[in-house]
Amino acid sequence: MTGHITDPGSNLDVEVMADMNPKTASRSRVLGVVLAVTAAMVTAVPTQATAAPSQLLVDLAANTGALRYGATGFLYGLGDEGIPNQTMLAALRPQVTAQKAPDGLQHPNGDALKIAPMFKRAGGREIQIYMQDIYRDWPYENLGLADYLSKVDVMVRKVVADPHRSSYVYVPFNEPDGIWYSTELRGRFLADWKTVYQRIRSLDPGARIAGPNFASYRSADLRAFLTFARDNGVLPDVTAWHELGDDFFTSWQQHFDDYRAIERSLGISPRQISINEYGRFSGDLGVPGNLVQFVSKFEASKVDGCLAYWSTAGGLNDLVTRNNQATGAWWLYKWYGELTGHTVAVTPPSPNGSLQGVAALDAAKQQARVVFGGNNPVSGTYDTNVVVRGLGSAPYLGSTVHATVWGVDSSGLNPSAGPYVVAEGDFASSGGQVSIPLTGLKGTSAYHVIITPNKDLAAAGPSSRYQAEYARVDGSARITHGGNTGYSGTYFVEGYGASTTASTKFVVTVPADGYYNLGLRYSAGPYSGAPANRSVRLRLNGADLTDRALPGTPDWNTWNTATTKVFLPAGISQVEVNAYAGDDRDAVNLDYLDVTPTTGTVTTYEAEAAGNALGGTAVRVDDAAASGGRYVGWIGAGAANTLGFTGVTVPSAGRYRMVVAYANAEVQGDHSYNNNIVDRGADIRVNGGPSKRVYFRNTFGWSNYHTTVVDVDLAAGANTITFGNASSGYVPNIDLIRIAAPLG
Repeated sequence: MTGHITDPGSNLDVEVMADMNPKTASRSRVLGVVLAVTAAMVTAVPTQATAAPSQLLVDLAANTGALRYGATGFLYGLGDEGIPNQTMLAALRPQVTAQKAPDGLQHPNGDALKIAPMFKRAGGREIQIYMQDIYRDWPYENLGLADYLSKVDVMVRKVVADPHRSSYVYVPFNEPDGIWYSTELRGRFLADWKTVYQRIRSLDPGARIAGPNFASYRSADLRAFLTFARDNGVLPDVTAWHELGDDFFTSWQQHFDDYRAIERSLGISPRQISINEYGRFSGDLGVPGNLVQFVSKFEASKVDGCLAYWSTAGGLNDLVTRNNQATGAWWLYKWYGELTGHTVAVTPPSPNGSLQGVAALDAAKQQARVVFGGNNPVSGTYDTNVVVRGLGSAPYLGSTVHATVWGVDSSGLNPSAGPYVVAEGDFASSGGQVSIPLTGLKGTSAYHVIITPNKDLAAAGPSSRYQAEYARVDGSARITHGGNTGYSGTYFVEGYGASTTASTKFVVTVPADGYYNLGLRYSAGPYSGAPANRSVRLRLNGADLTDRALPGTPDWNTWNTATTKVFLPAGISQVEVNAYAGDDRDAVNLDYLDVTPTTGTVTTYEAEAAGNALGGTAVRVDDAAASGGRYVGWIGAGAANTLGFTGVTVPSAGRYRMVVAYANAEVQGDHSYNNNIVDRGADIRVNGGPSKRVYFRNTFGWSNYHTTVVDVDLAAGANTITFGNASSGYVPNIDLIRIAAPLG
């Protein structure tokens, strides 16, 4: 059901917002899959197979082009700065996001121009602007073309003045077949398209424009639209439509081929295609085994796609929960974003069947990767053989390869525990191919296979161990699979000597805010011109953390572990191990990173404590769900209404992690199938200094307390940290803060 609010900060007379959509329900984890291999190192578990295994064929010899990563797109997936957490976004290699119009009324957050800085920092390519979202209602209120053109003028001038102007794509109409023009797609809509298109171009001559943005694939109407657009000089730069129905699974290739045939028949050069809303209302979002079908087909067709908006904004369309924690589906897109090299042909058991996959081959890394999943019924299990052929085109893999298989289960909107190793084994090539038999795969899960030369010396390890050779490597860092010994897994990362660019980026997950030991296993043998002891620079979530001393090892086949105690936020973090000096002081090889919980000093300050300074309307409120039974609410909506934590004491000046426990269940207006959640903002000041605006993701209940970690610079001794919001908006209800040093 949807919630209602009778006041902006109290938990009195407020219904807790409950999930209204069956697709987001929590799904229990079932037993892991066992890889049946002929190698002695893996023991098969017998299963009751009801049918012969299917076959997913990967052909390494069939290069299908550069990776586009186009399926990693979102409709209203971004809310405000920091929502979702930028680290979570960047790890997915995002490409396209479709957001509401500048200052649009359709949603309380997600303004295209406001999310642009974070999206671009995260590596995003294109931001589509849903221009009709300037209106409040859905379907959009129809006030006439003159009214809309006046709004178009204002929006375009704002885009032209924006520093990210070149990244925007205008979407003048959204689902015209379902709103203003449902029966006039070959009459009034075409005339209005021309008028609005020409108005945009008159104000922004370099504008990129997308359309027609039909709610489904409509062959005859697309032909009519493109014919008119060609004849009138108003062709879209991006052709967009939506894939929201069951027919995607059986007819995507037909839709794609038909559209390209229409272009050819009309003499129109191929347009970029954007399926800027994809996924059915129920059963797809958040379900890895279903979403992999969209990913594989869009990547094979080299088109872009944006996950549909069926639940709430700002959560990457059910990939993110609690703002910086991953659902099972997030890991699917992370795997997809980690494919490197070029794509290769994948032939599923049936072109339109549920089991689909995408694969890539990277000669530099000497790795092939396959991401796959899907079953009908989705709740069931299935057996399949992943057959990899064309090994002769990748001679560096050798005549015997090593395969490691991971799985990730659907977690609904609950945090995922992350991927688990299904099994691993060695496979001898026969006729240039290997077959990896898999049994008991889960229909709702997705799977990831990494194939390397047969150089493994030990198993990949527990889920808390992150192998360097499977992480993202940048700069001069490389994986070469030589003759070294003593390492874990299939090899290690090298290339750190005489470099300032070598980087290994570990994406890790932890269940709770707190201290963790980062155990970096490395070797640092004798090296001409290098000191005996080495060091590397650690970065955490995009910021420098520390330069870590690494004592030298007797030789390059001897490995040591250097442990650094670090405070990590719950959910996803990126730990970078970087070269930083032009000489060889950072000449090391990296094996893996272990992440294990430990203890450390964390000081808690309750919001309702007697010594804190409450200004204006800020008040202590009872709530049994809050720590200590109380919180402070009614903060903000005016400069005088503040909460000041006094006596926040630290031993030395510097940057600290501040964990804020809060609740926020504000919604704004009504929507036919979504809750228009509000991400409340707080201006945080330390000792009366400059304020820092922080947004707090909705917690879907006034008694649901979540946490956000904010960096604060504190002076030695006692400090005052003040929360406020001088604008009309309220700060979330504040339960407590916890202060911890970045390094334990």
